[in-house]
Amino acid sequence: MPLSLLLLSLLGLLFSPSNSLSLSFPLTYHSVSSQEASLSLSSKTKSHGKFPFQYSNALVVSVPIGSPPQQMDMVVDTGSQLSWIQCHGKVRRKSVKPMINWFDPYLSSSFSFLPCNTTLCRPRIPDFTLPTSCDPTRHCHYSYFYADGTLAEGNLVTEKFTFSNSLTTRSLLLGCATASTQNRGMLGMNTGRLSFISQAKISKFSYCVPDRTGSDLTGLFYLGDNPNSAKFKYVNMLTFPKSRLSPNLDKSAYTLPMKGIRIGNNKLNISPAVFKPDPSGAGQTMIDSGSDLTYLVDEAYSKVREEMVRLVGPMMKKGYEYAAVADMCFDGAVAAAVGRRIGDMWFQFENGVEILVGKGEGLLTEVEEGVKCVGIGRSDRLVTESNIIGNVHQQNMWVEYDLSNKRVGFGVAKCSGLKA
Repeated sequence: MPLSLLLLSLLGLLFSPSNSLSLSFPLTYHSVSSQEASLSLSSKTKSHGKFPFQYSNALVVSVPIGSPPQQMDMVVDTGSQLSWIQCHGKVRRKSVKPMINWFDPYLSSSFSFLPCNTTLCRPRIPDFTLPTSCDPTRHCHYSYFYADGTLAEGNLVTEKFTFSNSLTTRSLLLGCATASTQNRGMLGMNTGRLSFISQAKISKFSYCVPDRTGSDLTGLFYLGDNPNSAKFKYVNMLTFPKSRLSPNLDKSAYTLPMKGIRIGNNKLNISPAVFKPDPSGAGQTMIDSGSDLTYLVDEAYSKVREEMVRLVGPMMKKGYEYAAVADMCFDGAVAAAVGRRIGDMWFQFENGVEILVGKGEGLLTEVEEGVKCVGIGRSDRLVTESNIIGNVHQQNMWVEYDLSNKRVGFGVAKCSGLKA
């Protein structure tokens, strides 16, 4: 096949033989300190695709990849586009780390390396954080860095997602990571041309994030229509022309027109301008399932902290800062009292839409044993000038990404214990 046609086939992919999904996966939630996942494929089928997920600082689905399929744990990340899996070959099998969910290319008949002479392997391709290159075996090498400092690198490959005997994708482009700082792969779900949803032509997906406490910690992830959507509140996404050149702007992100923050009955005195991208792109407000915490630019973070000091200042853990980004923290013994004093937190959007993002002690997240923090960090510590709504503030609600109508929907729900 000519290289130009090969590229078109990689970027114009459809589900085969049907564009509709009808699968569900089980989900188990592990605590924030856990890095292990135990997920298996369900035999149930529905009229739309449903995938339970879990998180331990992340939302994780188990996805069947390859021929025959290997179950791969992948972080659902609406903040990035490249999907990748942890890879190893025969020569490394004895030395691989047992805690990592590895994919073995030699066991799949549909696995294929992307050769160096394809268009995607030319330097300066904007879809990667570092230029792609040609490795000694003439395979296309990639490196992908994330805002939190994590990274993955390896080879670009094509592989099938084999959901069932009757539903298999054509080969999708993804990364086969041979080195990374994570123990799971990544399912890139933003609007970039190489993301899973873009390649598979999926126009709608949603998830319900369970809370981080309790005995039945399950959630759901849908591909396709959500039967609960009639009750959702929708916010139109901000979109940007491809021609716009702004160094701090992520045009593939899900950008929301945030207007303010309310804690209890007190609307904080934050200028709406800090939530809106300026000409350089700074101030963009994104919703990101791959970020555990929410991050705010300095002006917004300072106002939230001022209110927390007013409400619960004497109860704050003095001199403590989590991961150099968050300093609104408390000893676990006073967390319940802190929650009662803070009350509710709401994020405000255009057209008067308010979303309850935390209530009482549910506003706090355990960052280490015996320590809980308000789940908000300073974005400037991530070397970014953006506002990022992380999954800590997406608990107990449906979040729907409706790409056809360019909107995001929110619906209050009790996500723990949901059944497929």
